[in-house]
Amino acid sequence: MHIGILGGGQLGRMLMLAGYPLGIRCRCLDPATDPCAAQVGECLQGDFDDYRALYQFASGLDLVTYEFENVPVESARWLGDRLPVWPPTETLAIAQDRVAEKSFFESLDIPVPVFAAVDSAADFERALGRIGLPAVLKTTRFGYDGKGQAVLRNRYDAELAWTRLAGRPLILEAFVPFERELSILGVRSLTGEMAFYPLVENEHRDGMLRRTTAPAPDVAPELQSRAESYARRALEALEYVGVLAIELFQLGSDLLVNEMAPRVHNSGHWTIEGARTSQFENHLRAVAGLPLGPTEPVGCSELWNLVGTLPNIQCVLAVPGAHLHLYGKNPRPNRKLGHITVCAHTPSERDARLKELSAALVE
Repeated sequence: MHIGILGGGQLGRMLMLAGYPLGIRCRCLDPATDPCAAQVGECLQGDFDDYRALYQFASGLDLVTYEFENVPVESARWLGDRLPVWPPTETLAIAQDRVAEKSFFESLDIPVPVFAAVDSAADFERALGRIGLPAVLKTTRFGYDGKGQAVLRNRYDAELAWTRLAGRPLILEAFVPFERELSILGVRSLTGEMAFYPLVENEHRDGMLRRTTAPAPDVAPELQSRAESYARRALEALEYVGVLAIELFQLGSDLLVNEMAPRVHNSGHWTIEGARTSQFENHLRAVAGLPLGPTEPVGCSELWNLVGTLPNIQCVLAVPGAHLHLYGKNPRPNRKLGHITVCAHTPSERDARLKELSAALVE
């Protein structure tokens, strides 16, 4: 089978690597001349809205998927007229617009933070009056890793944020005093088979994911069931095929959906070594119509993203249970260069290994 991937970043790279044992060949399309996926497989250079490049990309493929949700919907639809595209292209349209995304979850009776669309200064004032402060102002499109958003704690913050972000569609959301951030990965196959990974706990810094603990500690069975029910409703409503990530805020026994990502996700990288089947393999199984693999964790894991600088490889690999993944990118500030996953049989063993890893990284 020959699968096309729109996007050639680290997610495309890891999808390619997961495909080899299954006999699946992958081809990426990416605007960059040297995307990191090109180091491990075939990658064509071209813009996502260049139909000549799309035609060349699609030639000989059995189906198309993506590792990047900001692919132009029109391009995905053009490809969908010629061969299967999974997840469904309409999911892109929802995921690319935060107002549409929040409205979608509300339509499924899935709780989200209070929100309001903001298209003008008058809208902004009305939304502030209804939602109050603190709040978060975000662009509705093209925001990721904390970009295109601002926390408003007072009127001065609101004025500064409006000056910086006005002139494009925005959304104002109530600030959620969450206890912690969680996420769940669900996967649905062409046959309708579904599977779910355990809830994981995420730590963000400056809007970027830095750590993921898997499974999340102190998760009651009812909380896992609730998260799975939300993911199941979304997967079924979208007639989804592939891996879907849903980011959540926990407030006691309640969960609020923050956003979804219709693709494999950074908070699921731990599954490569820490689950019986990785998210990347299960995504390929799903879109190819193969049976899904088991999603149970193998012991417990913690993932650390490597941002901006590279570690001493020898020091990292000297830590028992540490698995290093470098993405082949040149270092620069705030760039994800790789990740480390530390696996162990028990949380206490994992924590001891993390302490050793932390010491190794500062040497």
